Amino acid sequence: MTGTVLPRGLRFTAALALTAAALAGCSGDGNGTPVWTAGTPAASPTSDAAGGSTAGTGAAASGTPSATAGTAAPGATASAWKTYSDPGKTVSFDLPQDWIAQSVAPAAGTLPGALRVEVKDAEGRYLATLQTGLRPQPAGACKTAAAKPYVVVSSVPVELPHRGGEGTIEPHVVYRVIQGYKYFGSYGITNVVGGAAGKACALRNIVRGTEAAGDYSFGDLVELKAFAPDQKVAPAKAFDTLDQADKYVNQGSEFANVQRMLMSLKIKN
Repeated sequence: MTGTVLPRGLRFTAALALTAAALAGCSGDGNGTPVWTAGTPAASPTSDAAGGSTAGTGAAASGTPSATAGTAAPGATASAWKTYSDPGKTVSFDLPQDWIAQSVAPAAGTLPGALRVEVKDAEGRYLATLQTGLRPQPAGACKTAAAKPYVVVSSVPVELPHRGGEGTIEPHVVYRVIQGYKYFGSYGITNVVGGAAGKACALRNIVRGTEAAGDYSFGDLVELKAFAPDQKVAPAKAFDTLDQADKYVNQGSEFANVQRMLMSLKIKN
């Protein structure tokens, strides 16, 4: 994923990047276990994965790259949850009781046995798609002049089957924002490195799976980019400032619910 994991509550002024090694060292609430809330929002402590600075102090305040260890979003989550599983019991995940998970036809060109499951909220608004059996695709060429600054607003490690190799890290549930004429945000799971020097042409919400099963994706978009003014932005979110993106991640219940859902994903090898 790479990019800076920004401290909660900080008003952002620059897009910074982390190396894959630094991100691989991120942990949960100190012991790797997210703490979910229900009912009312609660504060969630943050720790610095790079060595101890907090919002508004130390390295973060001076503009030096500094990572905040991933923690579950502190917004309130739904009080009642259910579990979705496909008929073959190859995948499962939890979602709020009033959300809808619907199996649809797999995307063209996927591997045999591929699945595609769309998730919507109680009002029928699209939230995310789980896709399995994706054929590995090489990253597209990215000219330096075309690369856009991006930041990692949230990053929490998750245990999922994956294939390593060059350009990969351990899987994480992430919320990332890339800068265009607005700040465009997207959530998903990934083990693919984002880009060099805090810039990228596209950020992929893809986990490299086993060679037999193929890659898989769970998020609102498979790929996030900086959209042009005449392009459709949804389901990505557009923000006027990075502070708005931070508040969506750290103060609202929608992302808290989505993050909990993504982190509950289980895939049979």
